[in-house]
Amino acid sequence: MKAYRCGRHHQFAKPAGQRGSQAARPSPAAETRPVPDRRRSRTAPRDRGGPRIDRSIICDSLCGSADCAAVLARLATLPTPQARVTPAVFEKLAFGDRAEGVLAVARTPHRTLADLELPDRPLIAVLEGVEKPGNIGAILRSADAAGVSAVIIAGSDADLYNPNTVRASLGTIFTVPVCAADPATIRNWLNARRISIFAARVDAKESYTAADFRGPTAIVLGSEADGLSATWTAPKISPIRLPMRGAADSLNVSATAAVLFYEAVRQRGG
Repeated sequence: MKAYRCGRHHQFAKPAGQRGSQAARPSPAAETRPVPDRRRSRTAPRDRGGPRIDRSIICDSLCGSADCAAVLARLATLPTPQARVTPAVFEKLAFGDRAEGVLAVARTPHRTLADLELPDRPLIAVLEGVEKPGNIGAILRSADAAGVSAVIIAGSDADLYNPNTVRASLGTIFTVPVCAADPATIRNWLNARRISIFAARVDAKESYTAADFRGPTAIVLGSEADGLSATWTAPKISPIRLPMRGAADSLNVSATAAVLFYEAVRQRGG
């Protein structure tokens, strides 16, 4: 169960001790963290396609902004209970650097590969071993901007709803379909749907600009430290690279993702 502050900043609450990767796990010193979201279209509570809101907690004396009024209007259309509290109580519930008067308790979305609804020419991102919340969030932000159909996490214990992931995604974690599965299952799922697989590798011979992303496409990205596993080395998988002209042998994975997503957009006429 998660708690989000509605308004320009989401408030994220997570029970202490929940399992997750070391890189993505919140510190035990703070069970709640501020997660800013500066895109107004992402801040209103969602009655479809996003987390299910179980209840809202409101401090009327803190609700003075237009954003807060818009959120309250949306909450009024949802069949969820509301509780009014004092500023002192609200401060205890919603730790953060800003208090905007509305906190929503939401259920963590859970999707599987079977839940994904794909268009005729999907563009899918597969992330293997990418566990840093900031990188995952940045990739989700680029995926949302480029119209990526889904982001699939392969074989990782990363907590998708870590506060830093939500913050780095600017709320797009609730707009891009996301799920997780083991790498072999994902590869077989893609092959069964005749989706072309392109694996980003520093040692690949083919440039990303020579790849054909116009059809159903999956772009697989690995961590900067370990790259991709042997799962993504097969005759039906095309390795691609980005040219590196300087001393560094790779880009940050979120930068690589953005370049590849927008190359697909360019090829598709966007």
